[in-house]
Amino acid sequence: MKFYVLASLIVFIWIIGHNLRKSKRIQSEAEARFWERERLANETRRKPLDNLDYVRIPLEELPMHLMEDNEQVAGCLQIINELSLQPIVNLTGYTNTDLKLEYGTANITVLTEYDQSYTLLVNTLQTWAKLLYDAGYVEETRKILEFAVSTRTDVTASYDLLADIYLQDAAPEKIQTLLSTAENLNSLSKQVILRHLQEKLPQAAPS
Repeated sequence: MKFYVLASLIVFIWIIGHNLRKSKRIQSEAEARFWERERLANETRRKPLDNLDYVRIPLEELPMHLMEDNEQVAGCLQIINELSLQPIVNLTGYTNTDLKLEYGTANITVLTEYDQSYTLLVNTLQTWAKLLYDAGYVEETRKILEFAVSTRTDVTASYDLLADIYLQDAAPEKIQTLLSTAENLNSLSKQVILRHLQEKLPQAAPS
């Protein structure tokens, strides 16, 4: 009996050791790949940025003169106006290494600025939309959020609120469009957004 216990213990220890060695090897290989990509990225020369998918803010289509006397709304409007004069690019999900490999090390600072402007834009759009929605401006909220989604925002609250508006408008089929957009997001929030939207879809009536 003791022999079987000892044998089982030896096998268990061997398995643990084997898994630890395997884990360390995988980690070591991953680190080697990372540093090789980083080396190549740092050697990549500057490339033109003409092919970037720049975001244009359609000021003429947004409710830019609604609730201007509200301090919070006014703050959002100021940010939107300022951002409309700056280059904005959605680079969500791309690492600095990815960007350097694609566009060159010399462009990393300007690309970071473009992406920071995008993050500020979509967060401001969500804040603005919620303020208008709470004030009863549902149609105007919809326009803001549809623009945000068209830029492939990954702000979960924007998808949630827009889906709620579609349900209020008796247009649940439009949630499928939101799902299609979310499916193509390059973001850690993707699965959360998809789950929220799936939960909002009307359940099929029992047969």
